[in-house]
Amino acid sequence: MKHSRSLAVVLASGLFAASAANAQDMYKSGLGGVYTGLNYTFMNLDAGGEDADVGTLSAKAGVMATPFLGFEARGGFGVDDDRVRGIDYSVDNFFGGYATFNIANESPITPYAVLGFTRVEVEAEGPFNTVTDDESDVSYGVGLNMEFARNVSGNLEYMRYYDDDDVTVDGLGVGVQFNF
Repeated sequence: MKHSRSLAVVLASGLFAASAANAQDMYKSGLGGVYTGLNYTFMNLDAGGEDADVGTLSAKAGVMATPFLGFEARGGFGVDDDRVRGIDYSVDNFFGGYATFNIANESPITPYAVLGFTRVEVEAEGPFNTVTDDESDVSYGVGLNMEFARNVSGNLEYMRYYDDDDVTVDGLGVGVQFNF
């Protein structure tokens, strides 16, 4: 009787380990673990009725808590300004914390949604005056991660970073992500 219990426990443990391994393989696009990445984002600033297109470079670091839920931090700065009617518009910097809700599946493409908070600093510089807006707001977006290799993926993402007062900041980003 003792041997049959021991055999049952060993067999059950083996089946559990095998099913856990199969579950990990089943979600090919939900790689799990810690990741970092770099993005270039084509941002649109709508400030006081003026529409400016600027560019930012950002980095992110995060962790996948499950194949379906991740947490990450992002930070970036402006690398391309836009001049509209004699006024230079720019995103000086931004940073935030986000949760990602992933639709892990058997394909190399993972659709996801993002929800979090962003602090953004935008600037409008004219010939006689400079105005800055430095505020935080709820941010949200959607995107796709595409696995290129076991630990490297690319992403395409739309985000609404900021929408408050008279300023709206949207962005379409492309980037690369490294999983550890």
